[in-house]
Amino acid sequence: MSPNRPAAVVILAAGEGTRMKSATPKILHPICGRSLIGHAVVAARALDPEHLVVVVGHGREQVTAHLAEVDPQALTAVQERQLGTGHAVRTGLAELTRRGAPLDGTVVVTYGDVPLLTTETLAAFTAAHRAEGNAVTVLTAQVPDPTGYGRIVRGSDGQVTAIVEQKDAGEALRAVKEINSGVYAYDGRLLAEALGKLTTDNAQGEEYLTDTLAILRDAGHRVGAYVAADHHEIAGVNDRVQLAQARRALNDRLLERAMLAGATIVDPATTWVDVTVTFEPDALVHPGTQLLGATSLAAGAEVGPECTLTDTAVGPGARVSHAVADQAEIGANASVGPYAYLRPGARLGAHAKAGTYVEMKNASIGEGTKVPHLSYVGDATIGDHTNIGAATVFVNYDGETKHHTVIGSYCKTGADNMFVAPRVIGDGVYTAAGSVITKDVPSGSLAVARGQQRNIEGWVARKRPGSAAAQAAERAQQQGEEPAGQE
Repeated sequence: MSPNRPAAVVILAAGEGTRMKSATPKILHPICGRSLIGHAVVAARALDPEHLVVVVGHGREQVTAHLAEVDPQALTAVQERQLGTGHAVRTGLAELTRRGAPLDGTVVVTYGDVPLLTTETLAAFTAAHRAEGNAVTVLTAQVPDPTGYGRIVRGSDGQVTAIVEQKDAGEALRAVKEINSGVYAYDGRLLAEALGKLTTDNAQGEEYLTDTLAILRDAGHRVGAYVAADHHEIAGVNDRVQLAQARRALNDRLLERAMLAGATIVDPATTWVDVTVTFEPDALVHPGTQLLGATSLAAGAEVGPECTLTDTAVGPGARVSHAVADQAEIGANASVGPYAYLRPGARLGAHAKAGTYVEMKNASIGEGTKVPHLSYVGDATIGDHTNIGAATVFVNYDGETKHHTVIGSYCKTGADNMFVAPRVIGDGVYTAAGSVITKDVPSGSLAVARGQQRNIEGWVARKRPGSAAAQAAERAQQQGEEPAGQE
């Protein structure tokens, strides 16, 4: 094993999280596209530890199932009773021992509810631990308001001599702003020895991990501290308020990274993104936009205002406004919206258009093809440079099965058309307004599928005598007027 590679990372995630007041285990609550535990696992896994073990307890079935999706290689250890952080770490190490994992090297202990802690900070922290030859190193932070946190007390040599909780701190100690994060790096073998000396002789009757620092220090070993550059990283999540604060902080971090890489975010305060969203330079995001999942914005793409895109690829120069898209592909220089809905499987080619009040599902739209307004395109393939008339509906469902419609290239379909699938419409076809197309149409044809118009003169006067319509018609007849276009 590489000397710079941790022997193990132990993530403590067994707590109930009662302050969340939720049927969902606390660590499964999501922020920015990952669960709390998901963020912790991703940060820890990037350290490339020999082993990664998550100590679970409350909601273990849900948590274990989730971990199998997030990181199938992660081990789990069950803390049947929550008897303190020291007991939790001992439970995790026992699982590693059971699997024959050696504890030579660094063991990092972190938590499943600290989503802002980065791999970069963890890596610098563990490197400092090794460089200083410490038995244990505490990750600390300087915070503006340390109220409620354990204070770090250092000796003249910089080593940690004590961690004093708020309730036990005098006036001088309460002024100390360096606090304990609860994240530690240990010499693995010394940790195992210290855990074996923990007692439950305290008010809570629990094994406190913090007691290992005194045990190791009293045995003559070095106890150091590493100060995180950004104190926000060590913030834990215990209730919904802190969950929202963490989401805001992480979102700001993601948007700052995108802007520094060349994207324009017009209003970061109203723009929300997941950690898996990607931007190319000169992508532009307007206010009120959510970019979720594996959404990607290519160079020059413009999204917003008021868009929600999930797992959607937006091509170079494409424009998306006031739209919702889920698992869609929007080609280069294509146009979507305003007020369009692209459902899974919608694919727009280059320079294509899905306009106002257009819904698409499982539909492939060719290059330069336009569906400008008030239409539903479902289970369809449309060729290049075709224009779909307003109020067109692809009738794809017969009550039991979805059927597919194919419309060729360079077609002009009339307004208020219905294409009753399965149909094949050839290239260069025209269809008349108001047609219900129930048969295939050969290339180059005009399809007309509507009833013959019949005018019944005098019907209003006979059937609606005295009505406003009858009076208007009578006046028109007296004035010798005829409807526009009538001969």
